[in-house]
Amino acid sequence: MEQSAAVGIPAKAVLLDIEGTTTPLAFVKEVLFPYARARLPEFVAANRQDPAVAEQLVLINEIAEAELELDEVGRLLQDWIDHDLKIAPLKVLQGMVWRGGYESSKIKGQVHADAARALEKWHQAGLPLYIYSSGSKEAQKLLFRHSEHGDLAGLLTGYFDLTVGSKTDSGSYTAITRAIGFPPESILFISDVEQELDAAKDAGMQTVWMVRDGDLPAGGRHKSVRDFGSI
Repeated sequence: MEQSAAVGIPAKAVLLDIEGTTTPLAFVKEVLFPYARARLPEFVAANRQDPAVAEQLVLINEIAEAELELDEVGRLLQDWIDHDLKIAPLKVLQGMVWRGGYESSKIKGQVHADAARALEKWHQAGLPLYIYSSGSKEAQKLLFRHSEHGDLAGLLTGYFDLTVGSKTDSGSYTAITRAIGFPPESILFISDVEQELDAAKDAGMQTVWMVRDGDLPAGGRHKSVRDFGSI
């Protein structure tokens, strides 16, 4: 990894977004979301006694500020998916549903070829690699474990999700910095979302803006690239 060419100083760890960065946006929007949307109401009803599911139902009722019936929960979850809301219990339940899809091979995790090559290269170079996504840790692990390029999960050191905080809140990146154990300026965060990059930069991290489509931004706070081969 030519850290100096990309960000000016070497990075000791890399933090990666998934959707739009390592993975095509279309995979999330056109494969994962419809799969979960079609199955969540039945899944919740069938598994409501499972402690992990029951915990999420409590959180959903707290968010809704009401004691919802199971059919109401199902409709609410579908509405959250339709509006692409980053709500923690939704993400956890989606991960549970996706597990069945991945393990039955009905779903294969899509990872850009350049991202897969970079993960392998950086792992071999000894760089700790972390994921920070709005999807649950479970969903993150499943995507990389069951990817079209084989099991990539072994290349990754750790995972962060919305339980650490919003991706547009600089405090989330400060918390991640503490968990990783490196100074923020030695951590490189790569994402396709400018607001996330701004938050990471505010927390002291180095940043790279992944812009796979459209014009590359001129100037600004973040170096921009087309693919991982440019980092």
